Amino acid sequence: MRKAVLYINQFFAGIGGEEKADLTPEIREGVMGPGLALQNELEDIEITHTVICGDNFLGTHEEEAVKKILGFLDELEMDIFFAGPAFQAGRYGFACGTICKAVKEKYHIPVLTSMNEENPGAEMFRKEFPVFIGGRSAAKMREDTKKMANYANRLMRGEPLSWAEQEGYFGQGIRRQIWLDPPVSAAKRGVDMLLKKMASEPYKTELEIPPKELVEIAEALKDLKSARIAVITTGGIVPVDNPDRIQSASATKWGAYDISSMDRLEAGEYKTIHAGFDPAAADADPNVIVPLDALRELEREGVFNTLYSHFFSTVGTGTTQAEAQRMGKEILNELIRNQVGGVLLVAT
Repeated sequence: MRKAVLYINQFFAGIGGEEKADLTPEIREGVMGPGLALQNELEDIEITHTVICGDNFLGTHEEEAVKKILGFLDELEMDIFFAGPAFQAGRYGFACGTICKAVKEKYHIPVLTSMNEENPGAEMFRKEFPVFIGGRSAAKMREDTKKMANYANRLMRGEPLSWAEQEGYFGQGIRRQIWLDPPVSAAKRGVDMLLKKMASEPYKTELEIPPKELVEIAEALKDLKSARIAVITTGGIVPVDNPDRIQSASATKWGAYDISSMDRLEAGEYKTIHAGFDPAAADADPNVIVPLDALRELEREGVFNTLYSHFFSTVGTGTTQAEAQRMGKEILNELIRNQVGGVLLVAT
């Protein structure tokens, strides 16, 4: 009998909702919550333990949470690790993906989870390990756990596995050669696709190229001298205690920091938490990333009217397009509310 461990959040453990989202990690023997449906579908695989953690706690204390959970797992016999399903819940998806990645990297065992396509965690982790395409809500619990279980059963038995679309998980950008039975030559498959395309019939290409989303260039400011200007950086400049716990890579958070009474950012009070470049120069002088000193001079010279009271910061390295879009929209809402006319976007 193979051994498995399941990760779930405080809600699906039956502990509570948002009021318990700061729950610290714990481990319990046996199966509970979604694990009951999952165990029902597993063959020769026993879920021996369930790990539970509050979504907020893992999101805001990621390093501490992961370290504690891995400490639990060090004591266990484990052949495969499950997380979720996370459905459309973004924080839960991030948590499932984060712990799955940590388990895979430390123990080198298969890890599986499930998320809806709208869950930002799906985009963040789909290339790391199989993330099964799940429903929007717990109404799809039985279907989602069945997909994971079917795959796990065959994986543990060492049976041949098919490609992502056939198995029901998000594509990972990995291409492998397969042999059709009966064999069909590439020439015939290509002609068949062409004929279907010319006849406006449905067909599926064998080489999918993701569409490139283009962002329209904003119009130039008509009157810079009367504009309020804000600064946004993906260079990771934050107060030294990093109060918003922005991740140093693959960021899912941003912060806004008050500069209304400052003429420059002082070393020792601000630093960079960016993991993608040598931080020495930015830590010695944070203004090389967020040029507050230069902007104050331009403000005094009347080049623009006023500098917005806060600057916005996050980290670009490894951050997914989906997370970047979400954070951009959230920051944009604040800029619009405060009548900011233009933005200086600075990086590294």
